[in-house]
Order: sequence, then C-alpha cells, then structure tokens
Amino acid sequence: MRHVVKGTPPVEFEAWKGMANADWQPNYGNLQNPEKRSLHRALLDEQGQVCCYCGRSITLGDSHIEHFRPQELRQDLGLAFENLFASCIRETEPGAPLHCGHAKGHDFDEARHISPLDPECERRFTYSLAGAILPLDDAARYMVQLLSLDIEFLRNRRLEVLKRVFDDAFIASATDAELQSLAQAYRAPDAAGRRESFGHVVARYAEQLHGGAA
Repeated sequence: MRHVVKGTPPVEFEAWKGMANADWQPNYGNLQNPEKRSLHRALLDEQGQVCCYCGRSITLGDSHIEHFRPQELRQDLGLAFENLFASCIRETEPGAPLHCGHAKGHDFDEARHISPLDPECERRFTYSLAGAILPLDDAARYMVQLLSLDIEFLRNRRLEVLKRVFDDAFIASATDAELQSLAQAYRAPDAAGRRESFGHVVARYAEQLHGGAA
C-alpha cells in the first residue's frame, strides 16, 4: 500500500461536474475525454506516477482510474476526487495475473479496509528480502488478499528492486544514519515529481533494518 497525499482536482473535471442541471446530472459513466484524461493525469501526477496499491511505475497507457470504494457500493462517491486513484493495469488480458484495482473488483469491507490516504498505511506492512509482503494486522491481511499484493508477479518485481539496493555487504555494514537517509531518499519524488518504482518498499525495508518495522 502506497501513501497518497491528495492534491487539487483538475479544473476541467470540476467545471464539467459544475454543468449539472435539471436535465443532466454528471456521473462516472458519462465522463469522457478530455475531462477524463485530465482527471487520469492529475491522479498520476499526485501519486508520482506509481500505483496507489503496489507502488510500481505506471503511465497513462497502462493504468486505470480506480474507485477505492467501489461504485457498485457507493454510487455517491463515483465522482468524488478523494475516492479516485490511479491503479495498475488498463485493460485485463486472459491469463494475465490480476492485482491491485482489478483484483479488488466490487469487494470492499468497510470495517477492515486500509486507505492509501492514511498517513500510516505503509507501516501496516513489512517486506522480506525475497519480495514477499507481510501484513502486520487483520486489516492489512485483508488488503493483501483483496488486492492480490503477494502474487508471484509482484513478489518477483519487489525482489529485483530490493536486491539491487540491499546486497549482503550493504546490509552488514549499513549504519542507522545510512538506512534512515536511504528511506527518506526512496520516499521522495525526483525533480519531475516522479517516484521510484516500488520506492516505498525499499524505504520500508530500510526502516525494518533500522528497527522501525513496528
């Protein structure tokens, strides 16, 4: 789970919603380009071009607009900016592993969910050097299952990223100050506002080595 700080909705999107009248009401089903593309880009920008759930790099072409609380359950939030995110996978393909928003589908447990808007959401999970995601409580376990965050496809990609940073020599010699600095660097966006693919995983693993897993 990747923490997301919400920004300002795009002007075009808000203006389109403001066109509501007695004969026409906006809903997600009638949202079209250019307003839909503007919304999608705004979501990608505020997330640093990474998925709100797994944290891997995504683009306009390989992601979709995600309703955190599904439209089928909360139609009143269909156009609520605070409920909208950018998530992995644009179109599903037969045989391709589903994860993140497309794995979640219409399922949602209001009593056990963890939102990307929660500033502490990343600390509800730890990671193994082999790329496994390890939930720390019942809600975290539910989200891992709901979003299929521990499938082999994602484990292998987290493994690749972690192994590039945490070799045996670094783990043996890294100081607390180095681990803290590493975590901060991988959580920060670059000059263009982009974040590292699975950067929050690297940061979280550095915190675990530093003793901040709890």
